[in-house]
Amino acid sequence: MAASHFHAIALDLGTTAIKAGLLDGGGGLCGIVSRAAPEMKVEGGRYESDALAYARVAEQVLEECMAGARGMPPLGLCSQRSTFLVWNRSTGDPATRLISWQDNRGEASCEALRQEEGVIGELTGLRLTPYYFAPKLRLLLLERPELRAGLERGELLAGTLDTFLIWRWTGGRHFITDASMAARTLLMGLRSQRWSPTLCDLFDIPLALLPEIMPSAGLNLRLGNGLTLKACMGDQSAALIASVGTSRSDVLVNLGTGGFVLRYLAEGEAAQAGYLRTMVFQDGRHHAHIAMEGTLNSLAAALAPYPVGECGVDDLARGDIYCLAEPSGLGAPYFRSDLGMRFSAPVEPLPPHQVGCILLEGIIFRVARVLEDFQRASPIGRVLLSGGLSELAALQQGIAQCAPCDVLRLKQKDSSLLGAALAAAGMETVTGGVAEKIQVAHGVSRLGVQYQRWKAWFDAQLAK
Repeated sequence: MAASHFHAIALDLGTTAIKAGLLDGGGGLCGIVSRAAPEMKVEGGRYESDALAYARVAEQVLEECMAGARGMPPLGLCSQRSTFLVWNRSTGDPATRLISWQDNRGEASCEALRQEEGVIGELTGLRLTPYYFAPKLRLLLLERPELRAGLERGELLAGTLDTFLIWRWTGGRHFITDASMAARTLLMGLRSQRWSPTLCDLFDIPLALLPEIMPSAGLNLRLGNGLTLKACMGDQSAALIASVGTSRSDVLVNLGTGGFVLRYLAEGEAAQAGYLRTMVFQDGRHHAHIAMEGTLNSLAAALAPYPVGECGVDDLARGDIYCLAEPSGLGAPYFRSDLGMRFSAPVEPLPPHQVGCILLEGIIFRVARVLEDFQRASPIGRVLLSGGLSELAALQQGIAQCAPCDVLRLKQKDSSLLGAALAAAGMETVTGGVAEKIQVAHGVSRLGVQYQRWKAWFDAQLAK
């Protein structure tokens, strides 16, 4: 295929894999290159990896994909959110390891600032949790005062993964992040779309240390490899762009390492109680697109020990054991760290296959509960499934049976990669032809009955 047929090249900086792909004339991806991300070292709740090794893999993936393009199409970048490091301004050498969004060292910061949770939520649209950049950076600077001193002297820089790589790939000329990534730090005001002096003071992070906030689209940054960066955003933002465009009637359910249920909000519309109000992206006219977000935590970790790929829809609702399947605690709208991986009865005597099916039920029912909440706010037109776990037939069919509307599965597996490419090319999202409706198996009512029973059990857990 001629280079002129490629409208963009995209790079997805994932937690477990780094991918690049080309956007063809039909609005689909081709020439996808994927490599495993460097191994994560996990110790006592701390998740770290080698930042330079990550950068090298990203550069190799991008170079290999560029070779297939035989040209220089515009680049779209999407990144895991809240993963960050500190590095030396002069040499580019990391002063810390790459600290993952999964890292929970920021819990001490959250406890110290618990009385300020209302202010933080009002300014950011988010909850005070250790997943975000600010709680982790606050603790890191307390533990290592030499880093604070170096940052204040301008010898060191701190930023999320996108900021580090853009700085590296522009020879240190651009110290920036985009609005969607900044919005997930707990340091940016959602209304102002600027770093908040109030939030910076609360977390004791000098505002002057932070990168410049840029729009997510409409960029024009020339990189050292000859590409021009046109769009940059968080991975979940890119997935939403690829899946539903800006439609308020569609809901994206993205199931992978974690689970995210997202729906666009009208301008000025408030999120329902407990749900996150998150910036999806800021366009080239500096207009912010905002979504309501429900979250399910650590799904992949919960399912990993069990053969869930062998579970069929007929295996669901075969017993009377109910569960919660979020090892690190319930996400939005509940935010209960005391409720995570929990079963209504002992499962040790059960075969692994059956336990896996019970866990899948718990995920299906949590998604269905979020969809019910969204439906109460305003009718949902469609639900679109994406992410690696959405390929499980039992999850597809289970969500379709419990959802209040049609459920479609996106055929394009790499939705974040596609969204970044579409944003770079300035193309509209078209889901027709790339999503197929999940046909609900008729005559199966057992799962619906089980869902009602699960809700009663779940409400009892929340009331404890």
